[in-house]
Formats: sequence, C-alpha cells, structure tokens
Amino acid sequence: MNRTGLFIALALWLVIGVVFGLYPELDLKLAALFFDPQTKTFPLKLNGWASFARDAAMWVAWAFVLPPLIALAVKMFRPDRPLMVSGRAIIFLLVTIIMSAGILTNLTFKSYWGRPRPVAVTQFAGDQQFVPWWDPRGDCTRNCSFFSGEGATAFWTLAPAALAPPTWRPLAYAGAVVFGAVTSGLRMAFGGHFFTDVSIAGLVTFVVIWLAFALIYRWPRTRFSDESVDAALTRLAWPGYRRRQRLFGGKTGPAPSI
Repeated sequence: MNRTGLFIALALWLVIGVVFGLYPELDLKLAALFFDPQTKTFPLKLNGWASFARDAAMWVAWAFVLPPLIALAVKMFRPDRPLMVSGRAIIFLLVTIIMSAGILTNLTFKSYWGRPRPVAVTQFAGDQQFVPWWDPRGDCTRNCSFFSGEGATAFWTLAPAALAPPTWRPLAYAGAVVFGAVTSGLRMAFGGHFFTDVSIAGLVTFVVIWLAFALIYRWPRTRFSDESVDAALTRLAWPGYRRRQRLFGGKTGPAPSI
C-alpha cells in the first residue's frame, strides 16, 4: 500500500477509462469471446463447476470478514473483555468492505448507473442497447452492470493482504490480485459484466483500501492505536452491558478505566 501502487492503479484507471471511452466496442469484442452465437448464450454460465467456483469465490472473500465481525459483536456484548482482533484491523477491514462492495457499488453505481449487462444487450441476444462505461443513460433499471459488485468483493481481499506479515505481504498481494482477476473473468464469461465493469471495480476497491490504510496506519495526523479503538468500543457498549447485567442480577463493578 505504497505510493507506487497508488500511481500504478490511477494510471491504469486513466488508460482503461480513456481507451474504452474512445473505443467502447472493445468491451463488446471482449465479451464476444465468451458468447456462442449458435446457442445465443454464454455457455459457461450453464456449467455447474463454474457456478460453484463463482459462489466459492464469494465465500472465500466473506470468510475474511467474519473474524473482525465476530470480534466486534463479542466486544459489544462483553465490553469488559479485550478485543479478540486488532482494533485497527477491525475498522480497516469492515470499513473497506462496506465502502467498496456495498456503498460504492450496490447502493450507488449499480442502482443509478443504467448500463445493461452483456446478457441483456442486443449484440448478445438481449433486448437493451449497449452503452459505454461512462454513460449512465442505459435501459437497465436495477442491479445494473457498472460496476461489478462481485469484482469489488473479490479484489477487496487486497485489504487482508495488506495486514499480512511483511515477509508474506508481496505473496498475499499477488494472491489477492489473481483471485480478483479470476473471479472477474468468471463474471465476464457468464455474461454478467463487461471488462470495464470488473476492471474499474478492482481499481476503485484498491483506491478505497489505499486511502483507508493511509488514514488508519500511515498518516501521523489521522492514525490511531488498537488501544484507542478498544477503549472507544468499551465506552460505547458499557451502558448496555450494565443494564443487561442488572436485569439478570449480575454484577458489573466499576466501569473500566479508559
């Protein structure tokens, strides 16, 4: 998560955006590689193993979310106990997955950017008009193509990779990129997304992760400690914990020193 990585991501974003903006037919040509004109379908989406791989990819990605989510839930229920996971890791992982795979994709672009999916456009036996990535005026009304939620979720594995031990971090980054690329390739092969949908999803996700990592871990003015997160969560959950203990006849003792 250094500046070089950010510059590379922004450069790729610029190149892909400009090239596919000027030549939007490239998206159609790449999608056509997975389309069978004889059956007028994307054959791989009918393959059981490919469908299982798609589902498994999402299980793998969300499995990384479970530890911080469980640690947060336990802390809110038992604020008298220390966090089971690093406080900064909890904030970093949960904020980045919510922003990249939730707010920016499903709640923002996919809801209001009317780009049809490949399976829906006339070039691939659909009934909607193809539009380039930059045009939100497509015929899609909900759960649209730009940009890919599953692609963003798969590339989000860069976030836990950023927390790997330094000696393992390059390998973790490489694994996350390959994982995101393969998952995104499956979405293209199923006719679910164009290349720009998945590539921009990955780049947006990387930028979100880079900024969150800098804010939480790197920049002196904004970074904070695991202890401060633990203390803040204790302070937040303590009143509810005290009420529960009184309701069931338990003892809480004095509030922990924060």
